Amino acid sequence: MYLVGGHRLTDEVRVRAAWLWAGGEPTTVTGPAAAHWHGMLERAPAAIELTVPTATHRRPPPGVVLLRRDLAWQDQVGTRDIWPADKPFAALETAVALRDGSTFLDRALQRHVRFRALYRAYCRNIGRRGSSAAARLLTAAADRADSAAERVLVKVLTEAGVQGWILGHPFGPYRIDLAFPAARVAVEVDGWAWHVDPERFRTDRRKGNAITRGGWDLLRFTWHDLDGRPGECVAEIVETLQLGASMIVASGRSATGTSSPHRCR
Repeated sequence: MYLVGGHRLTDEVRVRAAWLWAGGEPTTVTGPAAAHWHGMLERAPAAIELTVPTATHRRPPPGVVLLRRDLAWQDQVGTRDIWPADKPFAALETAVALRDGSTFLDRALQRHVRFRALYRAYCRNIGRRGSSAAARLLTAAADRADSAAERVLVKVLTEAGVQGWILGHPFGPYRIDLAFPAARVAVEVDGWAWHVDPERFRTDRRKGNAITRGGWDLLRFTWHDLDGRPGECVAEIVETLQLGASMIVASGRSATGTSSPHRCR
């Protein structure tokens, strides 16, 4: 018996019942279910993932997924009477499993885990399922200069055939991350929120205000936007460029040069 009659079947009950069904320790609750147990994810997944030793041979019931693998002791922790994956390993696997994994991982780094612990968990599990995707997320998260976001932006614009842009375009005391000077369109990219300190935030806002006062159209995208919905980001940039070009023509000014092939070097 896993639930006394009259009590609600909550996500916590489902996680605990799945772990008890597998016999308890050495079974480990892993993936998004572990993240939920640690308070990093609001809802538990429909199927509770359990990691069991490789020698285990059992058929899981509906609502339970079994992974047969041996985990390092550092990636397991006993808390609230069950054994889930420790926070760094749970956060890493959940980030790979979720569609908006980078946003989840950013939030986890702000509130629940330190990057160094996350990186150590990754190193202990290189070669496992999802490790290449985890490496990509960690590389982006570790890039404090936002250059990871710029690289993603350049990649999606190049693949879409969008031209006329310049990286690091001078603008008074500032540099616009990516600019379309002929169309007076500025694109600012932000890295991961967990890196942003108050002074950096204020400087970015002063820069954005100066760009707008200078008569430019300003677009802002986060790394998560560019990674998770690149097509929508490109469409918004192209639409802004087209709108700017049509306004120039309507005002009687020449629109020549709006598509000159400036490229970054």
